[in-house]
Amino acid sequence: MKRLVFAVAVTLLLTWPSLAQTSTDDSPATKEDVQRYFQIVKSHDLMKKVMASMAQGIQQMTHEQYVKHQNELSAGYEAKMNAMMEDMFSNMPMDEMMDAMIPAYQKHLTRGDIDNIVAFYSTPTGAKVLREMPAMLAEAMQEMMPIMTKYMDTVQTRLKKETDTMIAEAKKSSSSNSPAAHN
Repeated sequence: MKRLVFAVAVTLLLTWPSLAQTSTDDSPATKEDVQRYFQIVKSHDLMKKVMASMAQGIQQMTHEQYVKHQNELSAGYEAKMNAMMEDMFSNMPMDEMMDAMIPAYQKHLTRGDIDNIVAFYSTPTGAKVLREMPAMLAEAMQEMMPIMTKYMDTVQTRLKKETDTMIAEAKKSSSSNSPAAHN
């Protein structure tokens, strides 16, 4: 009997934290719930780091564009574009953006969802995910940039070709529709 009580006590002790971390509250998430989530995941800081990573990717694209078109661009092109991007990112209205995101989170997450997410990010693994996320995103972005650049070049080429074709067809159509001049 003592073994059974001991086994039940150990089982409860080991499973209690997981039971305590699971919320089934399906009431709508409030603005405060979403703000609590934003706070635990340090979304403001994460957003800044993501923006910095994006800026770095854009600087890489700017450099590639400069190298590709250096005969057509002024020597100050890269510095000017980088300064412009830095200014744009540093003046981004982060607080307004965060507030604008709240209704979407409220629409898709319940109070229980928020409680469970907050509980996860409060664990060592959740904290590690938060800590490593900026580096993971930066590395992923760096790996994606050549693919995105190549794809965008393909899209631009196709867009130019389609536009040129449509212009040629429009000119052909307008010249065949206009009445012939009689002398």
